[in-house]
Amino acid sequence: MTSAGQAAANPWLIAVVVAVATFMEVLDTTIANVALPYIAGGMAVSPDEATWVVTTYLVANAIVLTASSHLAKAMGRRRFFIICLALFSASSLLCGMAWSIRSLLFFRVLQGLGGGGMVPVSQSILADAFPPEKRGQGFALFGIAVVVAPVIGPTLGGWLSDSWSWHWCFLINVPVGLLSVALIMMVVPETPAMDGDIAFDSVGFLLVSTFLGSLEVVLDRGQIEDWFSSNFILFFTALGGLAFILMIPWEAAHRRPVVDVRMIATRQFGSCFFVMMAIGAILISTTQMLPQLLQLNFGYTAMLAGLVLSPGGLVTMVMMLIVGRLSGRVQPKYLIMTGAAVVALAMYNLTSLYSDLDFWFFARSRIYIGVGLPLIFIPITTASYDGIPPDKVDQASALINVARNVGGSIGVSLAQNVLAHRQQFHMSHLAQAATTSNIEYQVTLNRMIAYFLSLGNSTTVARRQATEWIARQIQSQASLLAYIDVFHTLMLLAALVIPLALILRRVKLGAVPATAH
Repeated sequence: MTSAGQAAANPWLIAVVVAVATFMEVLDTTIANVALPYIAGGMAVSPDEATWVVTTYLVANAIVLTASSHLAKAMGRRRFFIICLALFSASSLLCGMAWSIRSLLFFRVLQGLGGGGMVPVSQSILADAFPPEKRGQGFALFGIAVVVAPVIGPTLGGWLSDSWSWHWCFLINVPVGLLSVALIMMVVPETPAMDGDIAFDSVGFLLVSTFLGSLEVVLDRGQIEDWFSSNFILFFTALGGLAFILMIPWEAAHRRPVVDVRMIATRQFGSCFFVMMAIGAILISTTQMLPQLLQLNFGYTAMLAGLVLSPGGLVTMVMMLIVGRLSGRVQPKYLIMTGAAVVALAMYNLTSLYSDLDFWFFARSRIYIGVGLPLIFIPITTASYDGIPPDKVDQASALINVARNVGGSIGVSLAQNVLAHRQQFHMSHLAQAATTSNIEYQVTLNRMIAYFLSLGNSTTVARRQATEWIARQIQSQASLLAYIDVFHTLMLLAALVIPLALILRRVKLGAVPATAH
């Protein structure tokens, strides 16, 4: 039921204020990635140590997500949201003022704890603010923040690091955060804290946070630490596996679990959960892999590589508004299937890589993705609430955001793993052809020797330069072929969303279940 205070507030003003705060938090999942080399140089640490700046944030973010439902009920949604936003803003200031890598990592943990509680509560606030027939449009604005922020992150981070310093990747949050706190206090109505028995499932929280934290560490550090040849990865794999084994029976039997695993076992919510994981994987992995490909193989600067993503971001914003209206007229399952097909075709388009492609080939590919993702994101958000009791809505929001975050980490880890292993495979395969018994190799070698001789080099130097040139070509081709394999993998992942969407049941259009108060 909508309170009088809520009725007096303009829902679109509430949506804008909440979306800005959410945008800022999601932005921080990617903005620091391109700043890592600058942080490593500024802090006088290795690039490997600097990557913990990303890992610590993701781990803290995943842990607090699971407790956000309980804390929002215990404190009231607005109060909890303001506390999270204030902690996020203060820790952003401290990150920008960090004096050592250890202090920066500590402040990033605080930042992750503050940011992790904001996104699921944002969805609940939006659902309260809008009447049922317009909630799809409200979620569209929220979707712009969640989907576009990771796209803008690399561009903004590259520009701030190049033009100013890496500190501004964090300091930029402070004025926006303070303004958001003030606006939220003025326009977002409070939901009262729940009275009565709200005992916290502390054992469940410990098990879930251990599992999610260990999973994030393994996924984020696995490639760097060489996976299971590392005792560090083995330890966190065993710790996470043990926590998972203990978590399932405990949470399934608990009267008020911190994570209701029985929801994931249902037809509707379970399908939505796994579709959101797949979308998180595709969104975050492509956002990271495309700039990486452009910088390493095509010589783009960090900022120019980020700009390739920008047209797709603009298309995403427009599509979010369009899909927000469509969601009240078309069944979610059909929109999701269409979006998944578009994203799969976009991934297939990226498998036609070669070394002379221009800026607009990659920009167009990102535009295609920008068309497809909103067709999935808004309907899956709407469908995930279907059949959920009012007292479980906050937990549904938290679980859907856990799916997106964990899916993003799985997607990046999968893409990097495929890239590394397939690059080794293609290098080995191509190198086998670079032998003196191969006529084509000999013809190419002789042509390059003649070219370097024409530049005035001696025969010995020309032969060495020709051999080195061929080696670079082999390495470049192996890298492009490996990226093609990555995009094939993501294409298959997008295609798997289609049968998952078929499992979804029909929902009542134009309505989202009322949230808990």
